[in-house]
Amino acid sequence: MINIQFSASETAWATYQDTIVAACAAHDLEIDLRQDHAAENVDYIIYAPTSDLQDFAPYTRCKAVLSLWAGVERIVGNSTLTMPLCRMVDPGLTAGMVEWVAGHVLRYHLDLDRSLQTQDLWAPKIPPLAQQRQVSILGLGALGTACATALAALGFSVTGWSRSAKHVEGITSQHGEAGLKSALQNAEILVLLLPDTGATQNILNADRLALLPQGARIINPGRGTLIDDAALLDSLNSGHIAHATLDVFRQEPLPQEHPYWAHPHVTVTPHIAAETRPITASDMLALNIARSESGQPLLHEVDRQLGY
Repeated sequence: MINIQFSASETAWATYQDTIVAACAAHDLEIDLRQDHAAENVDYIIYAPTSDLQDFAPYTRCKAVLSLWAGVERIVGNSTLTMPLCRMVDPGLTAGMVEWVAGHVLRYHLDLDRSLQTQDLWAPKIPPLAQQRQVSILGLGALGTACATALAALGFSVTGWSRSAKHVEGITSQHGEAGLKSALQNAEILVLLLPDTGATQNILNADRLALLPQGARIINPGRGTLIDDAALLDSLNSGHIAHATLDVFRQEPLPQEHPYWAHPHVTVTPHIAAETRPITASDMLALNIARSESGQPLLHEVDRQLGY
């Protein structure tokens, strides 16, 4: 019997209890899933960073902590968490992110905001074909790669940037500081899909915003900390950046007094770009437990030094 501790909200427990049991059964795992196991008896912890569990030291038998969230910045620095930590890479979440990003890239590409406005004059403006539109994606993890591949399949000229060299079929891959500069200079539409780490905070600052082409558009479904908010507002006010669509923020919910709400060139969405889907996420959790129990490496294990 494999003892699994579920450490997340009561709402999450009601959502995930049955799907985790069913997924584990499908992987031939005999489990005892509870919220109240004695710490010394726990084999795995299914976890959300908002859980009351913050001291992992008593869980001496635990083989891995499996996060329900894609982001692990709230927990990765916990000194008591010495066992492997795995972030959630959920096929359902990935599909949702691809759809959201593709939708907003197409919205900008086709200039739908302008088309939907009431016009006093008949003034047709024909957009270029996708192959003539330069899109850059910062971050080539699972989500960034999936979005880059989907946009390339639609015909867009896609550049992807990552911290270290990566190859993704059908896109131009860049890495390092020189690669970042090139990715920004070519980006008519810029998509941010980086994790929140010390190296990525304020990666889109005033200097880097200035590298973007005049009239560039920005889409951020990644992390709120990736953007220097004051610098972005300055760039929007000057007209250098034409528009920004922002789904994530340093403080959520975004305070009602924040200037983003009233800015005519900002679209705010309430952290809806992608959400973990219980059925597909539960299958990923069960798969990782099955792999661990059979001696295989865990999937999506977090590198503590990199922070993701």
